[in-house]
Amino acid sequence: MLQIYCMNTGTSQAFPEGTSLLEMLPSFEFDKPYPVVSAKVNNVSQGLKFKVYNNKDIEFLDVRDASGMRVYCRSLFFLLCKAARDVYPEGRIYLEHPISNGYYCNFNKVDGSPTTLEDVARIRARMQEIVDEDLPFHRYEVHTDEAVRIFRERGYADKVKLFETSGTVYTDYYTLGDTPDYYYGRLVPSAGYVRIWGLEPFHGGMLLRVPDPRDPASLKPFVEQPKTFEMFSENLRWNIITHLNTVGDVNHACLKGNGSELIQVSEALQEKKIVQIAEEIDRRYRREQDPVRLVLITGPSSSGKTTVCKRLSVQLKACGLRPVSFSTDDYFVNRVDTPKLPDGSYDFDNFDTVDHAALQRDLLALLAGEQIDVPEYNFVTGKREYNGKRLKLGASTVVLVEGIHALNPRLTDQIPESTKFRIFISTLTGIPLDHHNCIPTRDNRLLRRIVRDSKKGAFSARETIAQWPNVCAAEEQWIAPFQENADVMFNSAYLVEFAVLRNHAEPILASVPKNCPEYAEAHRLLKFIHYFVPVSDNEIPPTSLLREFLGGSSFKY
Repeated sequence: MLQIYCMNTGTSQAFPEGTSLLEMLPSFEFDKPYPVVSAKVNNVSQGLKFKVYNNKDIEFLDVRDASGMRVYCRSLFFLLCKAARDVYPEGRIYLEHPISNGYYCNFNKVDGSPTTLEDVARIRARMQEIVDEDLPFHRYEVHTDEAVRIFRERGYADKVKLFETSGTVYTDYYTLGDTPDYYYGRLVPSAGYVRIWGLEPFHGGMLLRVPDPRDPASLKPFVEQPKTFEMFSENLRWNIITHLNTVGDVNHACLKGNGSELIQVSEALQEKKIVQIAEEIDRRYRREQDPVRLVLITGPSSSGKTTVCKRLSVQLKACGLRPVSFSTDDYFVNRVDTPKLPDGSYDFDNFDTVDHAALQRDLLALLAGEQIDVPEYNFVTGKREYNGKRLKLGASTVVLVEGIHALNPRLTDQIPESTKFRIFISTLTGIPLDHHNCIPTRDNRLLRRIVRDSKKGAFSARETIAQWPNVCAAEEQWIAPFQENADVMFNSAYLVEFAVLRNHAEPILASVPKNCPEYAEAHRLLKFIHYFVPVSDNEIPPTSLLREFLGGSSFKY
C-alpha cells in the first residue's frame, strides 16, 4: 500500500499501487467549489489519470490555479481542433496567440473561402456535442519515430518538424475519439470537464474564450485590443515571409547552421521598428502646432523598457533631436510610505508607489523652460535623494519618461495631450510550438527575469518564481488597462530568444529544490525550453535588447 499525503486536507491515506489520482480524489474531503481538473504530484503537474506507484504528496487543482488553467485550456484547444476537423475534414485550424482575454484562431477551409458566421456556429455546435458525449482523452507514449509517422500520415508537418528536433527517444500524444493530436502538457480526463468556454467570430477568424480564474463559472471579460492584434498580425506576416512559422521551422534552421543569420534578422527587425518610431517622434516634434515634447514609455516587467529607451535615444539623436530621459523609479516615495499588499509586504507596483504629484510638477516646469532638481532613489536606504543633478531643456530637446505607470493618464493629466507620444512595449511571442500549441507570452518575460535576477545576484530562481504571481496581478491592474492608449506598440520578442536563453536558463532552473512549491514552475519551464535547439549568444551584439537580461550590454543600467 502507498501513503498519499493530500495537501488540500493536510491528511494521509493509504492506496494500492497503481491507483490513479482520479480514483483517489473522492477519498479526500475538502471544499471543491469548482471541478478539479489536475494535480501537482511532488510539485510536478500531472493529469488526473496519472497512476501512482510510490508515496507522494498531492495537491488537487481547479482552474483558479495557473497550472490547472493551463491543463483546462490545452484540453479546450484539442476540443476545438477535433470539432473543426469533424466538421471540415480538409480544413486547417491554427491557434495563433492570446488576445482580448481569449485565443485567436485562424481557420483555413480547403476552398480558400473566408470563415463565416455559419462556419463558427457549426464548429461551436460540434464542440458542444463532444462535451455532452463526454468523450475521453487518451494519452499514448510511443517512440518518437512512431509519433513522426503518425502525424506525417495526417499531414501535420509542423508537429513532425518539432518531433524531429526534440532529441527525445519517446514522445507522448493524445486522442479524442478517433482524432490524434499533440499537446506539451497534460489534459483533463474527458471532454465533459470542459464546460465553460465560448467561440465567436473575430477578425476574420475565431476567438476562443476561456474561464475567468477569479470566477471560473464565467468567461473572462472580453477586452477590445485592436493595436495589440495588429502587432501580432505584423509578426505573423514576417513569419510567413521568412518561412519560419513554428518552433520546428526555427529548430531546423538552427541545425542547418543558420542561427547567426536569424540573430541578425531579429536585430534588424527590432532596429527597423525603433528607427520608424524615432522618425515619427521627430516628425511630430517638428510640426508647427502642438509639437511633441514628452515621450512616455511603458511595458510590463522584463519587456525591455530600459534598452528600448536607450536605443530610441540613439535614433532620436540621429534625427537631430536631443533626448533626455529619466525613470519614474527615481520618484518612488520613501519606503516607509510605500503601499502594502494584504500580506503586509511592500507593493512596489502600486501607482501610489510613485510620487506622481512631484513627477508631474517637475515635468510641467521642464516643459515651461525651467530648471529642475532631478531626484535619485536610493534603493539601499529606501529614500529619494537630491544629489545636485539638475536638468533644463534646450533647443531640439524631447523628454523620455520610462516606467510601468508611464501610460497611466493620472501620471500626466495636467500636460496637454498633443505634446505626448506614448509607446507600449510588450513581449508577444509570435511563434508557436506548432499550429495547436501557442507559447504563453508571459513565459518569455519570466525566463528573462529569472536569468537577469540570477546573473545580477538579486534573486534566486526560486525567489523570482515566487514573486511572479504578484507581478502578473499588478500588471493586470496597473499596466494592461492603458496599453491600447499607446501611439505605437513595440514587440520586444526575439525570434531565436528561447534558443539563446536555454543555455543560460537550464542551470538556473535546475537549482530550484524539488521540495518547494516553486519547483512546479521550474520543472515546467525546463521541459518547455528543451523544445528549442540551443543557440550560442556569442553573436548577440552588445546593444541588443537581450543583453539587458543576459549581461554584456554596452548600455549602462
